[in-house]
Amino acid sequence: MIKRLSTALTRWRTRRDWDLTSLLNAASTPGSLPERHLWLIRLAEWLRSAPPRTGLGSTTPASPTDELPTEPGVGALSANPATPWPVRRLRHLLNVLERHPEHARQVRQILRSVLSDTSLSGLLADFGFAPRTAFASELAERLRLACLPGTPETEDLGELFQLVFDHPDDAHWLEAVDSTTLQRLGALLVDEPMVERWRLALFDSIQLLASQVRATAMSPQMRQRIDADLMAQRPFYQLASAAEQLEECEGDAARLAQQVQHLRTLLPLCRQAAASVRRHLEAYGISVDVVFQARQMQLRCDRIDALLTCLVSTEPARDWQGLVVQLAGVLQSRRGLRRLFSQHYSLLARLVTERNAETGEHYITRTGDEYRDMLWRACGGGLVIAGTTFLKFFIGLLGFTTLWAGFWAGINYAGSFVLIHLLHWTVATKQPAMTAPAMAAKLDGTVLTDEAIDGFVDEVAHLIRSQIAGIVGNLMVVVPVVLALQALAWWMAGAPLISATEAHHALEKLTLPGPTLAYAAFTGVLLFASSLIAGWVENWFVWHRLDSAIAWNPRFVRLLGAGRAQRWSRWWRDNISGIAANVSLGLMLGMVPALASILALPVEVRHVTLSTGQIAAALGTLKSAALHEPLFWWSIAAIPFTGALNLLVSFLLAFKVALRSRGLKLRERGRLYAALRERLRDDPASFLRPPRTGPAAPGPH
Repeated sequence: MIKRLSTALTRWRTRRDWDLTSLLNAASTPGSLPERHLWLIRLAEWLRSAPPRTGLGSTTPASPTDELPTEPGVGALSANPATPWPVRRLRHLLNVLERHPEHARQVRQILRSVLSDTSLSGLLADFGFAPRTAFASELAERLRLACLPGTPETEDLGELFQLVFDHPDDAHWLEAVDSTTLQRLGALLVDEPMVERWRLALFDSIQLLASQVRATAMSPQMRQRIDADLMAQRPFYQLASAAEQLEECEGDAARLAQQVQHLRTLLPLCRQAAASVRRHLEAYGISVDVVFQARQMQLRCDRIDALLTCLVSTEPARDWQGLVVQLAGVLQSRRGLRRLFSQHYSLLARLVTERNAETGEHYITRTGDEYRDMLWRACGGGLVIAGTTFLKFFIGLLGFTTLWAGFWAGINYAGSFVLIHLLHWTVATKQPAMTAPAMAAKLDGTVLTDEAIDGFVDEVAHLIRSQIAGIVGNLMVVVPVVLALQALAWWMAGAPLISATEAHHALEKLTLPGPTLAYAAFTGVLLFASSLIAGWVENWFVWHRLDSAIAWNPRFVRLLGAGRAQRWSRWWRDNISGIAANVSLGLMLGMVPALASILALPVEVRHVTLSTGQIAAALGTLKSAALHEPLFWWSIAAIPFTGALNLLVSFLLAFKVALRSRGLKLRERGRLYAALRERLRDDPASFLRPPRTGPAAPGPH
């Protein structure tokens, strides 16, 4: 049975692939432009198709010369196992064509017609760049390439190039083509009219690229953010002007070389000007489109440099090969969305970490006084969360539908968190997503010496101790306050604030056996997401200069007065990140479970302080009877695990983003992880106990 299936699969593959004889026979009747393009695509498929097997189940490839005989000695050269298979087949094709002039004439006619009937600038100037200099445009283009098939019916050589060299290994074997094979291929294809046409295409493409670089640089978004000193040198105007004058030098080798050198002195200035945009963005907010445009400018400058190399090359075959290899690499880099996002990920991660690092510094305690201050502020947060707990039960009694119940629960959480923020108190486990960026900032610009790593581990220890203070402070207050409110309700009304049914339901949801730990880890993801949202909102605030608008807009000044407008501007600039983080976290804690329930997804949230408040409320209702129920003790047992997962998941996610934003390599990250494991093994108490004397050694600055 297996043998029959293998035989059928082999036959299917044989029918699918074209052999060389069929390709050469098809070349005798070239047909229309799409048919000639399709022939070229099939030729490329034949070149890189898997080596034929000598027998079923054998892994020994047959010689690429099995289809047609070759001259003595050439087959041995082609059979070198170090040579990529497509290169060996290309040599075999050239051998056959050299021995069969009629086939050579037909193949030459097809290839030259393809190169003469298509737009060369589509490959040289446009290929690899977004149709419009916007991130969304490039994203849409990549989605189109991934989802929609291409057509050989095209007059754009760039579009045809995508169909011919669509395999991930094409750049590898194209680069492996040796000089002798290149010369033989050139002898087959190149004549004087083709050389002249390609040189004209080079001039046109360089002018197009230079004009596009100038147009992008002169757009309002870019012009305002390029370094003023670099812009004063007018490199983009000079680049476009020099490119226009380049064609006038054709025929005068010395003058052409001088003009090419002039262009090459301008390209570094243009690259520096494009790079200066990033420095402005890091200080005044980041735009994905502006980052993308700056990157496109630099890539176009690189393409101009490559085309100039081909224009004045003393070894044109080798330099054109390098250009084709580069274009094949560009094609593969545009194949997926991951590479597009990864090109901007580091800078965008840095945006989030820089914004959050300013807030996160305030959450790391390094001295005993700071630790005690954190503890007291966490106690204040626990006081507010006690009220939040009963509001949650009250909202559940109002009979809202799932969506509206989630919305009002989110409003309850968001309002409570914002109140805690305004009172300068603390919510447990919210800090890690903000403090990890602050710690990563300590690594910026440092060489990872042993001292730097030790200082960084000290920062982690400070953070863990700070989180313990936050959790302990919240729980120290939320439990007695909830119990006191329940006791007050029993005394005044003769009934608790929540019913016994609600109490049992709360304990059933929060018990350790069950999905509680998974929900706690998911809540850590939401804590991390709120820090990302905070970074984006603050970047949006800074990018649009809303602090300046509040301070100086005539309407605001007239309404608030000059002094108050300035104070409001500073307040919003200092607090926009915290407000965004707290509002987004509260809404997500309420809305995400509701939306998941509508979609029939078993997703809930488990925050350590909120869960502890609900357990305390259940105890206040059930009184001493709760102490005899295993469900109650299982819920108590879940509290430390819930807090640990809230803390660790949010911290690890934020820490990963923060390290990526600093550009640390895997080896350097491994040293950090190893140092953390060593400290945890040798001195675990340093992550738990508060400092007893003076300030701890600071991390590297």
